[in-house]
Amino acid sequence: MARTVRRGAAFALPGAAIGLITAGLAVGVGELAAVWSGPQTAPAIAVGSSAIDLTPTPLKEFAIRHFGTDDKLVLLTGIYITLGLIAVAAGIIAVRRLAVGAALVALFGVMGAWAALSRPTSQGGDLWPSLLGATAAGAAMVLLVRSYRAATAPPPATPSPSRLPVWAQGRRGFLALAVGTAGAAAATGLVGRVAVDRRYNVAVKRSRVRIPTPAVRAPAIPAGAHPNVVGLSEFITPNSEFYRVDTALVLPQVDPEAWTLRIRGMADKPLELSFAELLARPLIEHDQTLSCVSNEVGGPYVGTARWIGASLADLLREAGVQRGADQLVGRSIDGMTIGTPVESVLDGRTGLLAVAMNGEPLPIAHGFPCRMLVPGFFGYVSATKWLVDLELTTFAAYDSYWVQRGYSKVAPVKTASRIDVPKPFAHLPAGTVTVAGVAWATHRGIDAVEVRSDGGPWTLARLAQADTPDTWRQWTCHLDLPPGLHKLEVRATDATGAVQTAQRADTFPDGATGWHSVVFTTT
Repeated sequence: MARTVRRGAAFALPGAAIGLITAGLAVGVGELAAVWSGPQTAPAIAVGSSAIDLTPTPLKEFAIRHFGTDDKLVLLTGIYITLGLIAVAAGIIAVRRLAVGAALVALFGVMGAWAALSRPTSQGGDLWPSLLGATAAGAAMVLLVRSYRAATAPPPATPSPSRLPVWAQGRRGFLALAVGTAGAAAATGLVGRVAVDRRYNVAVKRSRVRIPTPAVRAPAIPAGAHPNVVGLSEFITPNSEFYRVDTALVLPQVDPEAWTLRIRGMADKPLELSFAELLARPLIEHDQTLSCVSNEVGGPYVGTARWIGASLADLLREAGVQRGADQLVGRSIDGMTIGTPVESVLDGRTGLLAVAMNGEPLPIAHGFPCRMLVPGFFGYVSATKWLVDLELTTFAAYDSYWVQRGYSKVAPVKTASRIDVPKPFAHLPAGTVTVAGVAWATHRGIDAVEVRSDGGPWTLARLAQADTPDTWRQWTCHLDLPPGLHKLEVRATDATGAVQTAQRADTFPDGATGWHSVVFTTT
C-alpha cells in the first residue's frame, strides 16, 4: 500500500507540470490564432464571455457590488485558475492513462469552440482558436507523457528501438522537451497578444478623429455649480474616473473608417450612415448625468460629462417611425442589446448619438466611435456603447439583453442623493461640520436636498446653481454637532415634488432606493 502511495505521489509533480505546460500551449496557440479571427475568439475570452451571459443575475450584481470595474479581471483570473487546476488534474491522469488525459484536453477545446460560437455576433471561423489550441495541447501532452514514461521506465531486458525522437529520449530529453514546450507556450501567447493589440487596437485612429464644432453649444457651467469643498465630487467627471459597467471582457475595437450605423425595422425609409456622415450632421453639445442600475444607494456608478453628438430624434424622423413602434433597440458591435422607449426619444429631450465626451472623441472604454444617450433612464435602457444598429420594434416583440435576465423593460432614473463629505468613519472636530454631496433625478432635476443627524429634524441644504435638469446638483449643509458618534442621512426632492423614498430596495430589477447615510465621529 505504501509503495502504491509513493508511486502515485511520484507521478503527481511531473504530471502536474505536463498539464500546466500543455494548458499554457493551448492558451498561447489560441491567442495566436485569434490574430485572424479577433480577440474575442481567444479561448479564455470566449469562455469568459459565455460565462458572463450564463451567470445568474444575483451573482452578476454581487460581482459588480464587490469588485466594481475590476469584475472582469476577477472573472478572467478565476477562469485561468480553474483552467490551471483542471490542467493539473488532466496531466496527473494522463501519466497513468494517457487516453483519458488527452480526452480532457479535447473536451475543453470543444467547450472553447462552443463558447466562441455561442456569441450573438459569432462567425464560423471563431471556433478555430480553441480547436487549434486544443490540438496543439493534445499533441504536446502525448509527446510529453510518452517521453516521461520512457525516461522513468526500468531498462527493458531486450532493448528495442524507441518510437520517440532521439532528442526526446531519456531524462534530459524529457526536461528539454518540457522546457521547449513551455517556451513555445509563452512565445505563442506573447506574440499572439502583441499581434492582436497591433492589428485591432484603434487608439491611433481615434487620436486622428477631429470632432467638428457643435452647431448647438451647451451653456457654460454656472460658476456656482460646484461648491469649494474638499472631497466633493467634481461637477464634470473626468473621463479617466467615469464609471464603466458592461459585459465586454475585451474592449471592442471599432474602426471609425469602417463603422456604419443602420436604422431599420419599423421604419418607412431605413437609413445607413458612415462615421464621416454622422460627423457632418449638425452636432449638439449637452451635459448629462449617467447612472447605472447596479448603483447601490450612495454608490459610485454615476457621473456627469459634456457630450457631443447628433440628434437621435432627427434621425428617427428621417427614417420615419411607423405606427405601433414603441421600442428602439440599440445593438453594440459585440451583440449587446438595449431597448429604449421610442416616445422618450421623440418627446423633446436631448437624445444623442454621442461621438465625444468632455472635449475629446469618445474613449474606447465608453463606446468609441459612437454611443447612444437618452436622458432620464438608467444606462441599461438608454446608453448603448459601440453602437452599430438601431431597430424600431415593439416591447412585445423583443426583450433586450438585461430584460431577458429579469430587469424591468423601462427604468427611469430614481431620485437619489449621496453624501460625499464627510467620509464614512471620519474623525472631525466637534462644532460646525460641513456636509456636502450630490443629488440627481435625470431629466426631472432637483429642487431640494435635506440632511439630518442622528434621526433628528431635517435641515434644508444649500443647493448649488443648477446646470440643466439632465445633470446632478451639488449641495452643502453646515451642522453644529457635539462630540460623539453621529449618523448623517440625506434625501432629495425632484422638480416634480416627489421626495426620495426611505424604503430600501435592491438594485434589481429597476434600481436601488433608500436614504444614503454616513457614520463618523466628532471629538
